[in-house]
Amino acid sequence: MRLKRTHTCGELTANEVGQSVVLNGWVGSYRDHGGVTFIDLFDRWGLTQIVFDPEISAEAHKVAHTLRNQYIVAITGEVRRRPEGMENSNLATGAIDVYVTDFELLNKSKTPPFDILHTSQVHPETRLKHRYLDLRNPDLQQKLIFRSKAAAMIRSYLYEEEFVEIETPILGRSTPEGARDYLVPSRVNPGKFYALPQSPQLYKQSLMVSGFDRYFQIAKCFRDEDLRADRQPEFTQVDLEMAFVTSGDIMSLLEGLFSKMMKDLKGIDITTPIPQITYKDAMLKYGSDAPDLRYDLEISDITDVLKDTDFGVFKRAIDAGGVVRAINLKGYSSDLTRKDLDAMTPFVKPYRGKGVAWIRMNEAGPQSPIIKFFSEEEAANLYKKMDAEVGDVIIFLADTEKIVCNCLSALRTHFAKRLGLIKEDQFAFTWVVDFPLFEADDDGNPTPVHHPFTSPKAEELYKLDGSTEDILSIDSDAYDLVLNGSEIGGGSIRIHDHEIQNKIFSILGIEDEEAEEKFGFLLDALQYGAPPHGGLALGLDRVMMILLGTDSIRDVIAFPKTQKATDLMTEAPGAVSEEQLEELSIDVFLFDDEDDDDEE
Repeated sequence: MRLKRTHTCGELTANEVGQSVVLNGWVGSYRDHGGVTFIDLFDRWGLTQIVFDPEISAEAHKVAHTLRNQYIVAITGEVRRRPEGMENSNLATGAIDVYVTDFELLNKSKTPPFDILHTSQVHPETRLKHRYLDLRNPDLQQKLIFRSKAAAMIRSYLYEEEFVEIETPILGRSTPEGARDYLVPSRVNPGKFYALPQSPQLYKQSLMVSGFDRYFQIAKCFRDEDLRADRQPEFTQVDLEMAFVTSGDIMSLLEGLFSKMMKDLKGIDITTPIPQITYKDAMLKYGSDAPDLRYDLEISDITDVLKDTDFGVFKRAIDAGGVVRAINLKGYSSDLTRKDLDAMTPFVKPYRGKGVAWIRMNEAGPQSPIIKFFSEEEAANLYKKMDAEVGDVIIFLADTEKIVCNCLSALRTHFAKRLGLIKEDQFAFTWVVDFPLFEADDDGNPTPVHHPFTSPKAEELYKLDGSTEDILSIDSDAYDLVLNGSEIGGGSIRIHDHEIQNKIFSILGIEDEEAEEKFGFLLDALQYGAPPHGGLALGLDRVMMILLGTDSIRDVIAFPKTQKATDLMTEAPGAVSEEQLEELSIDVFLFDDEDDDDEE
């Protein structure tokens, strides 16, 4: 390489006019304007317009005609100010051009399978197949650079708070943590398997016993679960743990971190302390334990108002122990058509909703197919409870509490988008606290809401010796950080008492032998002076996705997987040789899912 760059393609301004510079980069476009040739030369720092003028260098101008999209070139040239009126205010380099005096072709390129600088209409699988080209797109590069800055800021903040960065093993053992493990066979221990960590939970608790007091790492974690836009099989979390703290200490630490991140990265001041809402109130008012507070549309429980109704749909739900809840789309009657209202019923079908009722508050009086089923007293009480006025639309659901919550939560989001209630660069943080420690499984038995190492509220420890009803009523000392309707982090105060941990395992039906087999090292550690401790894990990928305003988590991960957990670029996962399988003592059997009942 003969011409070594002096500047990047994004830094030249009018201050460098008259200087001779060397730029290296990719050809983004080519234009021939009556003998003078222009190319856009770009790198990750930006784009500069390059001019090949035959009067300055006839040889370079001749070579310019051979250039194609994505060729890599090096040029020496003179920085000149653009003529008045020809500046491009959208470019950092828009006040200047570089007139070529010397030229070097560094490498050619095949014709790319898509326009690298304009990928919005390109099929996602094509982009993932050629991810090395997709990542050349400036917008995608800036997202990953933003992520890099965020990670550096997180590290700096935690170092200042006296945290120690410690790496924990990737090869561990399989423990029940709520999702399927990725298993890795051991060659030197035939028939045995490592598990890739779903989180470093047990390791970080062990580090608290070890006396490190404040630990963190930006950790890779793995879960073999069904994927969606904000989920990947391997993901990154900011994992931290602290000793001798309360939940308030941990929340305060995170509030300081996000105050700094939002100010330095987004130029936005957030209000601290971040507001808190209990799990029960979140489910009641928003139908979700990760409520989006950028808009109102609160849910109201009207079961008590209609407890004696003769309206069959509502009556059956209430008699079966269900609920009737509603949202007042206040003042939006004129914005919603009958088609909008009728579309609600098919909209809630995926959430197991059977239908959505509505009342439109018109000048001439309430309009709805269900009004005739209410007595005058019920209607009056309903309108009072919902603060119904002319111009409002009230929407109702009746079913089990879980189904009603799921449906109304989805409808909140749907109407917020439909009515334009969400502003660009709007961020609403909240803590959700006081989660139940347990929930009932299909057989009515307690199962952890988070994980089995979460501490009960201290004042409710006595309930651990009570009935199943008592146990299911225990609140945990857990907390989730929610941003714009997405859980971006979750944590808890942990159990540091060996006896309490054993009691939790007993409630979960984990016998002593099984507990020892799966969690033996942690149970042993808790008997050697384990301090009170707690922590939290932030989903870094999801945080970046929200802060950058992108709809897909793939945009903030360099080499993401598809919804089928495949890497189209490397074609992973792939087949391995019989020799490799034999070394691992593994036979592979592929099961046919088709119905073979008619075969002999």
